Parts: sequence; structure tokens; C-alpha cells
Amino acid sequence: MNIALIAHDMKKDDLIKFINQYIDIFRTHNLFATGTTGQRIMDETSLNVTRFKSGPLGGDQEIGAKVANKEIDCIIFFRDPLTAQPHEPDVSALLRLSDVYDVPLATNEGTASAVMLHLAEIQSKDN
Repeated sequence: MNIALIAHDMKKDDLIKFINQYIDIFRTHNLFATGTTGQRIMDETSLNVTRFKSGPLGGDQEIGAKVANKEIDCIIFFRDPLTAQPHEPDVSALLRLSDVYDVPLATNEGTASAVMLHLAEIQSKDN
């Protein structure tokens, strides 16, 4: 699967911790991320990640384009609901596209954990 990984600044540490919890599952998928998040993932987990621009510089829109072209299967987006984001219209557009194209989108750790448990179940059936 092609999994997009995004995190607002105050949530990047949480995303890295989350990825490390499920690293064996993430290793078996193609990972895509916005710029800074992707670099941190590569630096702190040794996973390979295709990086786009930083979210405020168009990275959310680049991932949205991949969603519209049916090239992303799942999005894990650790959003910071307590901090205003200067690129909120881009975030809203990405959320809308995930609904339009029926792409699973987890915006918090609880939902992301459910997605990862489902992926683990699929993998165990395939083996």
C-alpha cells in the first residue's frame, strides 16, 4: 500500500513514536510524507520515505494530487487541533479529497492505531 504520513509541528514527535510502535508494518509499505515530517521519519526510523514539499509550501496539495490520481491508499495525519495553521485551506482540501476518493484518513493516534491493526490483520492473512 501507499501510505501518506503528515504531522503538524507540535505532533511530529507523536508521529515518530507511533511509527516506531508499528515499524514492522510500515517497513512493508511505500511511504510518502510532507517535507520536514518525511525527513524526521527517515532520520529517526531509517525507513525510506518519498518526500514532498513542506505542508505550508504545497506538500499537502501534492499528496492531495496523488489521492486524486488514486496513488495513495491511506493517510495518517497527526493534526494539531489547538494551533491555528497558516495553510488550513490546504489541509481542508486534503480532507475533502480523502472523502471524495474514499481514502482512509486517520487524524489522531486512536484512529491510526485502528488502521495499523487492520493492516497487520491483512498481512497475517497474506502470509
